[in-house]
Amino acid sequence: MNGRSQITSNVGGRKAALAFIYVTIVLDTLGFGITIPVLPRLIVSFAGDTAQGAEIFGLFVTIWSLMQFLFSPLIGALSDRFGRRPVLILSSFGLGVDYMVMALAPNLAWLLLGRILSGITASSYATAAAYVADVTPVERRAAAFGMVGAAWGIGFILGPAVGGVVGAFGVRLPFWAAAAFSLVSATYAVFVLPESLARENRGRFSLRCANPVGSLTLLRSHPDLFGLASVNFIQFLAFQVL
Repeated sequence: MNGRSQITSNVGGRKAALAFIYVTIVLDTLGFGITIPVLPRLIVSFAGDTAQGAEIFGLFVTIWSLMQFLFSPLIGALSDRFGRRPVLILSSFGLGVDYMVMALAPNLAWLLLGRILSGITASSYATAAAYVADVTPVERRAAAFGMVGAAWGIGFILGPAVGGVVGAFGVRLPFWAAAAFSLVSATYAVFVLPESLARENRGRFSLRCANPVGSLTLLRSHPDLFGLASVNFIQFLAFQVL
């Protein structure tokens, strides 16, 4: 029996693994949301002008999304080759370091560097979803992915609220809080999270799948996925415009 089927067949182990993934998504999204109320203020403090600060904030959002677009396929391909666990751990640690860089940023250049790192390391959401698919029987996957969405929503609801409260005590304090959440998540994964993808089930690293252009071409052979991706693109475009 391979490592993947052991986790899947062990109800207790599966529930513990899924609970960790849900908590990780909540913590990562919470950490991201915490910075939302204070990041514009921090940018304006460097820019010295509200109008210019708004333009720079828009640039930061664009760069963060661009990093997600460029690195999500790469991180997904790495998780297929080396396993989900190391990718999730490194991503959580990377997010923690990123938030510390932003908390200590002496100027806009350092803040931009932190935002770039954040976009790269936050690309682990797809890996978390792949982990859920690994450990969940087919008949339970819809419910499990529903919980993934719920965990994301909980973190995104609580994050800005917590950030607003914590930000009242200092514009940089929410970044330290976000770093703490990410590092706690990574530390917990080191000691608790089992690997979901057995070595015999891992694929070879493919440059075609590890870049966004190659990933988009794969959608041409899957019309249903192309339609779903198009709907998601329009949904997130509308959200970002607001």
